Amino acid sequence: MKNRTLGNSAIKISEVSLGCMSLPPIAQEAKQIIDTAIDAGINYFDTADLYDRGENEKVVGEALKAHRNNIIIATKVGNRWQDGKDSWCWDTSASYINNAVRDSLRRLQTDYIDVYQLHGGTLDDNWEEIIDTFEGLKKEGLIREYGISSIRPNAFLPFLKNSAAISNMMQFNILDERASEFFESIEQNGASVVTRGSVAKGLLTNEWRKRLKPFMSYDEAQATILLEKIEALYGDVHAAAIAFNLQHSAVSSTVIGARTIQQLQQNLAAYEKAQSIDNINQLAHYTRQDRYTDHR
Repeated sequence: MKNRTLGNSAIKISEVSLGCMSLPPIAQEAKQIIDTAIDAGINYFDTADLYDRGENEKVVGEALKAHRNNIIIATKVGNRWQDGKDSWCWDTSASYINNAVRDSLRRLQTDYIDVYQLHGGTLDDNWEEIIDTFEGLKKEGLIREYGISSIRPNAFLPFLKNSAAISNMMQFNILDERASEFFESIEQNGASVVTRGSVAKGLLTNEWRKRLKPFMSYDEAQATILLEKIEALYGDVHAAAIAFNLQHSAVSSTVIGARTIQQLQQNLAAYEKAQSIDNINQLAHYTRQDRYTDHR
């Protein structure tokens, strides 16, 4: 497993990382998947306080505590669960973030978070207060670095421009290339992209025929045409999907979830095959690029 530097930081993360939202809620089952990932060289684990009301952080923290010095933990803040309700609200106030980071640290069983990410963003956010709060957490030693997880350029561009943020987590894959429009700007601001949705909910795997459904601007017929072309060109849709993401210098890692060890092993096998693909840019002839609309 190769590593890449995350933005302008000293943090190096594995080219394939584990999205922990998909992990089973049973601690022992999750630990088996995480141990397998670590054995394969994965060192970047992404979660959020939103997932399962914080229970996902607990599962991740328990599984990773024995490996803490050798791994990178990323989590997120901003979506606040409402007491007594099965819903959350958006809260980026300094008081909430300062409380939330300490709750995440407790659940993760660690003294610090490597990458603390704002879990979205709106035009109404007080960006100066948010940045000051993250900088304060760095000075306290509670976080090493910070970033954002957003597909909205009216949120992530000013955040990256006016802060020392090192990353933006964005949906990006063969079927949804919109994020690439902003890769150059993200790099110029000293940050990297960490991709999510990298295999399009399984559509960009070798089991795509079982999972075939409309995705983004592609209906089933259009998706079938493209996926058959990918299969003909590369022989492995899953490997091509990973190679497609990692061809970009702005991308430090592609995050892929796994509910089972088998799914993780399929992702790892696809990554290994992706190493031998040297003509992935041919896909540019077959994919379409849509643009973001300016909305939350």
